[in-house]
Amino acid sequence: MGGGSGGGPADGGPGPELLAVVHLTRVLEPGDETCGRWVRELGAEEVLERLRGRGPQLAGVTHKRWAGLRARTERAEPERDLAVARAAGVRFVRPGDAEWPAQIDDLGDARPLGLWVRGPASLRMWALRSVAVVGARACTEYGAHMAATLAAGLAECGWVVVSGGAYGVDAAAHRGALGAGGATVAVLACGVDRPYPRGHTELIGRIAEQGLVVGELAPGEHPTASRFIVRNRVIAALTRGTVVVEAAYRSGSLVTARAARRLGRHTIGVPGPATSALSAGVHELLRADAVLVTDAAEVVELVGDMGELAPERRGPVLPRDLLDPAARHVLAALPARGAVPADGIARDAQTTEDDAIARLYELRSLGYVERHGDGWKLTRQAMLSVGADRGRC
Repeated sequence: MGGGSGGGPADGGPGPELLAVVHLTRVLEPGDETCGRWVRELGAEEVLERLRGRGPQLAGVTHKRWAGLRARTERAEPERDLAVARAAGVRFVRPGDAEWPAQIDDLGDARPLGLWVRGPASLRMWALRSVAVVGARACTEYGAHMAATLAAGLAECGWVVVSGGAYGVDAAAHRGALGAGGATVAVLACGVDRPYPRGHTELIGRIAEQGLVVGELAPGEHPTASRFIVRNRVIAALTRGTVVVEAAYRSGSLVTARAARRLGRHTIGVPGPATSALSAGVHELLRADAVLVTDAAEVVELVGDMGELAPERRGPVLPRDLLDPAARHVLAALPARGAVPADGIARDAQTTEDDAIARLYELRSLGYVERHGDGWKLTRQAMLSVGADRGRC
């Protein structure tokens, strides 16, 4: 067991402070700021002593709630949890350990007591260059495609893709990163030794082999609706930014995006059809202060270091784009239909008649105009080119 899961008395067993923290992961619910304040102000060992009845009740909870916490305290077995974790290849990482990601501390009193980590890589090192990709569970084919493509592109650029291991966008993001031979982290709302959802047992096992599976709940703990919501704050805190791919108005992935915004992280959205209810939540983010992206390069430009810019996007270069500006002005002065004398063309192009005639002969040699008596008109080739250009905003 690495990090905070070892290092105690002379016999090599866990020390009292570690045991107290592990004990409390069974007792306190994730994200509870009142309990987090207790631990910050008194330390895990003192909080545990109070919960064991050795001292007065701590402030901020009702007598009924305190009784419930004390009942949980009596049932917890930290030595057993550490042994179960060790057998499953899981380590416990806590604040102060070398592997602890310092950016998690931005959560303040809502910070996890520690994180159970399954997988060979260093969580701290991977979190330094990571992006969250989250979204709808019941996503469309478009949402799955965008999530997988973004994740693969991020992985190819050396970024770690973090998501929640759920169906839909989460799974597509994990698979996209894995398929590109990249790194991915699944942050679960249950014990990391029990894959959830069950249908993702193989996927989460693969993530544990090639990436990391992380959670703040003790081994064997089950997920609940509230635990999914508070889990999202960890995804937001771990990463430099959160990309939302498809989310309805009440989607849990919007909780992750809002947590990212509160923490000063980048909030990013992938647009969908204006008529899609599954993209309505993303569009609300974009109407606020989220940044619109369409590919991995644009995400990296936001979250990456200075100089990691997305390539400049431009439409196709048309032959008329290569003309001299003066020649383009003369060409644009010709109407779509009919022939016009040179003096009329010069007037509309705001040049002299001699200059207009010179440009017209140049344009004739390139196949854009033809002469009809005393007038000039566009060729069919030029009509298509000018028509396309006039259709642009």
